[in-house]
Amino acid sequence: MSRVLVLNGPNLRRLGVREPDVYGTTTLDDIAAMCRDTGRRLGLSVEFRQTDDEAEMLRWVHEAADDRVPLVVNPAAFTHYSYALRDALAQRTAPLVEVHITNPATREEFRHTSVVAGVATGTIAGFGAMSYVLALQAIAELLAEKP
Repeated sequence: MSRVLVLNGPNLRRLGVREPDVYGTTTLDDIAAMCRDTGRRLGLSVEFRQTDDEAEMLRWVHEAADDRVPLVVNPAAFTHYSYALRDALAQRTAPLVEVHITNPATREEFRHTSVVAGVATGTIAGFGAMSYVLALQAIAELLAEKP
């Protein structure tokens, strides 16, 4: 069973109560359970983590690179300004899918730029919690293609 890290950035622990008109009422714990269930169906061992601390996020990304572990990352606010996260993700050694619950391109202008998208295998955005499921499906497909 392949290990996959699902990493979540700042404020995502507040899902369910944070701007439900934008992000819905699904909690991060709901998404974690959905990811673990999806992972089991796809033959993936999913480790789900969240932090508001950029340094902790960088340590997790370095761990994944060192261990050649695929990543699903919702960088949240780090998406738009964290060149440190971008540089850490550029060191990836396995597939990386950037995810967003909402579609940043339809939101405020400052959200239109992702500094991490250029180093990701791909980006999935705008499908609510289902964005994570789609990202895990993409990871499973990419791993299956690998010789």
